[in-house]
Amino acid sequence: MQSLKELYKIGRGPSSSHTMGPERAIKILRARYPKGNAYKVTLYGSLAMTGKGHGTDRVIKKTASPASCEVVFDTQTPCTVHPNTMDVEIYHDGELLVNQRVYSVGGGSVAFEGVPEDSQQPPREVYALHSFTDIARYCSSRNIRLWQYAVECEGGEILDYLEHIWAQMQKTIREGLTVSGVLPGGLGTKRRAQYLYNQRHIDESAQTRENRMVCSYAFAVGEQNASGGTVVTAPTCGASGVVPAVLKYMQETRGFSDEEIVRALATGGIIGNIIKQNASISGAECGCQAEIGSACSMAAAALAELFGMGLGQIEYAAEVAMEHHLGLTCDPVAGLVQIPCIERNAVAAMRAINALSLADFLSETRKISFDLVVQTMYNTGRDLLNGYRETSSGGLAKYYKPIAKKKK
Repeated sequence: MQSLKELYKIGRGPSSSHTMGPERAIKILRARYPKGNAYKVTLYGSLAMTGKGHGTDRVIKKTASPASCEVVFDTQTPCTVHPNTMDVEIYHDGELLVNQRVYSVGGGSVAFEGVPEDSQQPPREVYALHSFTDIARYCSSRNIRLWQYAVECEGGEILDYLEHIWAQMQKTIREGLTVSGVLPGGLGTKRRAQYLYNQRHIDESAQTRENRMVCSYAFAVGEQNASGGTVVTAPTCGASGVVPAVLKYMQETRGFSDEEIVRALATGGIIGNIIKQNASISGAECGCQAEIGSACSMAAAALAELFGMGLGQIEYAAEVAMEHHLGLTCDPVAGLVQIPCIERNAVAAMRAINALSLADFLSETRKISFDLVVQTMYNTGRDLLNGYRETSSGGLAKYYKPIAKKKK
């Protein structure tokens, strides 16, 4: 598995696969072919079907600038390798320099056809073990925790990096709570994070307050992402609100230190890395279960680390979180990361807290391993009809009709 730096990335929304990935690909190709002064980029599959809503064409043209750039949306040609496929043709004074096929594989990562990785110096494999079972067995033999395994594999600097990641997560929440109005894109979706944060119920119980605060933080990140703000992929832009929402709430209410939060991020990162390695974190490949389900698993595991739970409890929390997202479709209305994406971040954040509670009592009774549920998620995602894998051609995206405003 690769470094957690390849999982937690800071970038602009609204989509790690549809904006961050293509942007990264064009930057790499620009560096490789600096003489190029004209680009033609053809988008296929999910990139073509939802690229307008995600702003894929805009970010590609901006990144290729000052070179001229034509973006073509091909919604007919099938994608045989990955649903997020693009061809990049680069010219110099009319002469073709390269025609490179690129796959945006999720979380802002890309793979070049015919090239081992997405850069001339590919991210190295830093984790020799790829399954939770093997990692847990190793940690037990060494009497170390998952976050310590991350440090052992990556060095102490990974904690410094995760401290930077945590700072950005908090900043995104703060920014999202200060903004009101309507999100861009034409759906007329109102920002609701600020309202949730400020509107205390008259007779508010502790549980109601927890729901409201956690959801307000998740909404804040989701709305920042939808408006093209800066977020942290955890593991993707579309699911970026889950992990920071639960960690911020627990720090505020339970007094956990930044050091403890960073360790929790490392633990959650191991979970996300296992999913990325053995299945997928791409909504276009496996539906929203691969994004929001993965984020929920990461958040549940991070919470279990915060509360000092054992390896079995951490596994149970992550497994429960994923198991009950199995089959979740990716059907963004109008190709925008708004409906139902923002609300899903809030629901998944609360579900992560529920998974933590179950793990506190029931981990000894579990029948399903985390590795098994990851394998199941991947196979379930591959079995989903294409319309339910981030094409905006099925589910809510197909049947949603704006409610007509009544004339006064």
